[in-house]
Amino acid sequence: MKYIVVSGGVISGIGKGVIASSTGLLLKTLGLRVTAIKVDPYMNIDAGTMSPTEHGEVYVLDDGGEADLDLGNYERYLDVTLSRDNNITTGKIYRQVIDKERKGDYLGKTVQIVPHLTNAIQDWIERVAQRPVDGSGESPEVCIIELGGTVGDIESAPFVEAMRQFQFRVGHDNFALIHVSLVPLIGGEQKTKPTQAAIRDLRGLGLVPDMIAARCPVPLEPAVISKLSMFCHVGPEQVMAVHDVSSTYHVPLLLEEQGMVRFFQKRLGLNVNGSIPRPMLEQGRELRTRWRDLTVGHDRMIDRVEIVLIGKYTSLHDSYMSVVKSLEHAALRCHRKLELKWVESSDLEPAAESENPVKYHQAWQALCSAKGILVPGGFGIRGTEGMISAARWAREKRVPYLGICLGFQIAVIEYVRNVLGIETAGSAELDPNCEDPVIIYMPEISKTHLGGTMRLGLRPSIFQKGAEQWSKIRQLYGDQPVVWERHRHRYEVNPEYVERIESAAVNPNLKATPQKVPNNIPAASPPLSLASPRLGSNSTFEEAFNGIDELKFVGRDEKGERMQIAELRHHPYFVGMQAHPEFCSRPLNPSPPFLGFIAASAGLLDEQMAMQKNYVPPHPKSHMISESEMVKRREAGETDDKPATTPPGAATPTRSLSVNKRADKPDLAVAARIAAAEKANGSANDN
Repeated sequence: MKYIVVSGGVISGIGKGVIASSTGLLLKTLGLRVTAIKVDPYMNIDAGTMSPTEHGEVYVLDDGGEADLDLGNYERYLDVTLSRDNNITTGKIYRQVIDKERKGDYLGKTVQIVPHLTNAIQDWIERVAQRPVDGSGESPEVCIIELGGTVGDIESAPFVEAMRQFQFRVGHDNFALIHVSLVPLIGGEQKTKPTQAAIRDLRGLGLVPDMIAARCPVPLEPAVISKLSMFCHVGPEQVMAVHDVSSTYHVPLLLEEQGMVRFFQKRLGLNVNGSIPRPMLEQGRELRTRWRDLTVGHDRMIDRVEIVLIGKYTSLHDSYMSVVKSLEHAALRCHRKLELKWVESSDLEPAAESENPVKYHQAWQALCSAKGILVPGGFGIRGTEGMISAARWAREKRVPYLGICLGFQIAVIEYVRNVLGIETAGSAELDPNCEDPVIIYMPEISKTHLGGTMRLGLRPSIFQKGAEQWSKIRQLYGDQPVVWERHRHRYEVNPEYVERIESAAVNPNLKATPQKVPNNIPAASPPLSLASPRLGSNSTFEEAFNGIDELKFVGRDEKGERMQIAELRHHPYFVGMQAHPEFCSRPLNPSPPFLGFIAASAGLLDEQMAMQKNYVPPHPKSHMISESEMVKRREAGETDDKPATTPPGAATPTRSLSVNKRADKPDLAVAARIAAAEKANGSANDN
């Protein structure tokens, strides 16, 4: 096993994750099997309870692990499936060491940072690095380890010391270090002093870099490379200039052009005496060709597709990292350049018209002019009325719509309010005292613990009988009867309302309530001057909408009780997913819901549905199992880190199809805690 550690200096958020992923991708082009581990030096057990506006998105894995967004980079670039154990945090390591001490495993010794904590880190890395991640059942040959944070921070000290020891445990020929540092451009001059200081600090901690990845706005000048080589004690070929590029997909090719592959082949003895099998070499060459074609195609795209994202955490775009990447993957497949507009959902609400009329009109302008509308996951009541307005606009104007998790629930609430005519319809999450809770708390979910207690991980969805005759989303999945996607939610559609929702279109007594456009603009109506270009400035909602479209829950869980995929039958593309399909998208294998959404927005849906007949899901076959089997595996503790979801000895609630409207309401104390957390700094807990 070969190990390549990627550390960072000067500042955090410098691009270590992309460089680590790009390094792994280049090694895969050699025909090697590659895995990745991310080290996060925070005390949290995982990222599940962290605010998306502070930390970025919470990335969900097949096994239900809630991890750092960099694991999404690894899975997308390397086309692998990782587990919760591929994300090491200070909280996990301390918990493991303390548990061992309580059990007496240290035989009365004084437990210390060195050697007990550092040994636990090294043992964890060696154990997890051997696990198959590509579905072949074969152990990886190279492990990329990203050290989060900045070298020199007090939080990172135990992990840096562990890596210092680790290089001697595995041997010099099996260990290499890439240090990512900043070369700022000040007054037109590239400054090397910050990098020199960072390397000096790194050497003082016992680690010597084999390669320096110098991040800079523009390509490094030859004189600067020579200066870094001289003062950082590395050869010129060991300095990689990683300047800003039009897309992160260019970074692997940028590193390859500077000789990274050749360097590591020599430094780590890769493919010595033809040790890599010929089939793997051919796969590597094919991967390199496809990746180069992808980047070339990205640069040559001219036609655009305009998408608006209606979100709650738009102040930090990393909150929706996987959503954006999934849109990019789909746009690349459709040969369209993605033009993404960000709209804060609260800016679409009536209150915004008086509080901030400029933002209000800008938000509606973006919504009305978009070719596609996406409402991603979120949590809490803030901005949800704006999302409902967007969902109604998409439904009635026949604009392609994709709702994910909260966006799925929003679409259902909007339909019940405006088609079934139940104006009091809402969610038990948004209003615990709601008269008509269309969305309810799932009975098996813990009401006392927030971390790791949602419905998490890869779950199957069964397409319902008859969907094969018309469902666009089923066709996009290759007409497969069962599909698997990752979930992260506490709430679900109330089974009491399902029959009424699905029969709305055939009930002669039900009529769609047209949306008025008075001077005093209501919640779900755009300003008069911003009418959709699809219909013209004199058009009304009534002209855009003939009859009531059928909302069908085409995908359900194995028991047929939990609604997981909704679709409007006669709409160009209106799909809601309780799951998070963005976590399973790959650059060379886009997520089907996102592909359909972009294709419909670009007028290419029929073409892409035909191409999806041979769709292959990215999940290993061993992961595509029944939900009951999945739960058994998790309860058996098949991972190094197992979160406590149900107190020992407590009975696990069972779910009944007959659900009283009031029975599944969340604990009000928990709801109050969640609301307070969101008010303070936003919440990472998805709906």
